[in-house]
Amino acid sequence: MMHPERSAMPEASRWRRGLAWGVHAYTALGLVAAAAMAVLLVQGGPSAFRGVFWLMLAATLIDATDGALARAVRVKEVLPHFDGRQLDYLIDFLTYAALPVLLLWRAAILPAAWSPWLLVPLLAGAYWFCQVDAKTSDGFFQGFPALWNVVAFYVYVIHFHVVALPAGVVIAALVVFGVLTVIPSRYVYSVHRGRLNLLSNVLAGIWFAALLWIVYRLPVGDVAAEARAGGGPAGWFAAVVLSSLLFPAYYLGVSWITSWRARPHR
Repeated sequence: MMHPERSAMPEASRWRRGLAWGVHAYTALGLVAAAAMAVLLVQGGPSAFRGVFWLMLAATLIDATDGALARAVRVKEVLPHFDGRQLDYLIDFLTYAALPVLLLWRAAILPAAWSPWLLVPLLAGAYWFCQVDAKTSDGFFQGFPALWNVVAFYVYVIHFHVVALPAGVVIAALVVFGVLTVIPSRYVYSVHRGRLNLLSNVLAGIWFAALLWIVYRLPVGDVAAEARAGGGPAGWFAAVVLSSLLFPAYYLGVSWITSWRARPHR
């Protein structure tokens, strides 16, 4: 006679596998978002670009939460033959690097003759995602963590709705962050425990809320014209955009200080 606990094990195992595949399906929603972003980028235009930013935020939220779900259901133990990290990296390269670069090109922020500079973030993003130690054993990112979606967002919003950026400034930003990608320095990876990561998560939540407001109020035409139509003073929009840069500045500053303190002493 079969023991009742043993007879229940296959059912429990199927239930756990179902949960694990559900987490992978949740991660794969980022790929759906990437496909929709590509369609909107092909369409082009301010309304389509605002839709791209909504999808970028959705993909970022998925990426920020799927890891916790994967650890909760222990996907590596339940589905050892399927590497969710590879799926995650595939989606992240599209939503964090390739599609943001396509947005900058499609929005014609750089003159056509200077558009080859957009290969810098594309190659830097490919380099970062191919590193074996992109995430260090002690809980940090190695090199600038391919946040080209953030770079593209601010370049687009500032250039079209705050102040026109000279092409040299845009290229300088691309080159600086491209170089930071290959420099072996530490960047905060806030999914781990610690007071610094807790503070970073709280500030990131506030920043994310600010980004939601910016995308919601993002004009699809001239800022002044929308203000006259009742969209609110253009100055307020610019102030929120520039104020929201405080968190990226905090993130970079804390990461560089942490990396400096962790350097080997001779």
